[in-house]
Amino acid sequence: MDVASLLDETADGSVVNGVRSRDMVRISGGTFLMGSNRHYPEEAPAHRVSVSAFSIDATPVTNRQFKAFVKATGYVTTAEIAPDPKDYPGALPHMLYAGSLTFMPPPSGVVDLRDWSQWWCFLKGADWRHPYGLGSNINVLDNHPVVHVSFADAAAYAAWAGKELPTEAEWEFAARGGLDDAEFAWGDEFTPAGLHLANTWQGEFPIRNDVDDGYVRTSPVKAFPPNGFGLHDMIGNVWEWTSDWYTPGHEADAPKACCIPQNPRGGPEDASYDPHQPDIRIPRKVLKGGSHLCAPNYCRRYRPAARHAEPIDTSASHVGFRCIIRN
Repeated sequence: MDVASLLDETADGSVVNGVRSRDMVRISGGTFLMGSNRHYPEEAPAHRVSVSAFSIDATPVTNRQFKAFVKATGYVTTAEIAPDPKDYPGALPHMLYAGSLTFMPPPSGVVDLRDWSQWWCFLKGADWRHPYGLGSNINVLDNHPVVHVSFADAAAYAAWAGKELPTEAEWEFAARGGLDDAEFAWGDEFTPAGLHLANTWQGEFPIRNDVDDGYVRTSPVKAFPPNGFGLHDMIGNVWEWTSDWYTPGHEADAPKACCIPQNPRGGPEDASYDPHQPDIRIPRKVLKGGSHLCAPNYCRRYRPAARHAEPIDTSASHVGFRCIIRN
């Protein structure tokens, strides 16, 4: 794939609600091999997909950018609102408080990697302003990606900025940077010449982070080199929302988000729901890119083909987003 032929000039610099389009990169459409047959089953089968031209944010949306959105609109995020008991049958009333999922390293040195509850905590008071709960802040994190945002929060920001959230195919096409079927956004070697090119976890997750890449948690959005399209953090740092409903595998002829039958909760009538929570039917969207918590011994999803299902009502300390404009 000829990268130069896929890249157009950066967007024209127009401003919508204080968001500059020149902070985006315009990518011409093309056809690429989406997914992978070499890793997790939900990434298969690898198949050819075509996308039309679009412009995409060069970085994930930052705390500075999200702060401007909230200041202009008074928007209140999902994490700042106590859950409605009707949506969570069987939940104990005293557990229905405003908060968000936050990574907490387990105190014990022995963990069962099948039980994520050992390192994830629904932390009271955790939200985009307080990423590690009450008492924390983002005062020196303006250039870090905003986190603790649900799908609705990301979509609201995108609409305010005159943009949209990317489909899974658009996101993966952009992440590959013109390298068709490469393992990573920069090639087939994870750390070429020993160099870390993304913010991921080094060491034994979740009990030991060797911090070889220099960051324990999130990193500034331009801390690592861009991919072949000039896009930063398409791998690692934070997972990113897409507009596609999750299915447990790729179907080349699957209907897109606009065409799937909807139910009253707003999701598709299919496997988008979490099978482990049959009584709480919250539809799920596709996250892409992996995060600073992805490690070789757990969640090797720091690759363009990787994908993850996330309930649309859920926010977390390692989930953010970026936006596109379709041309």
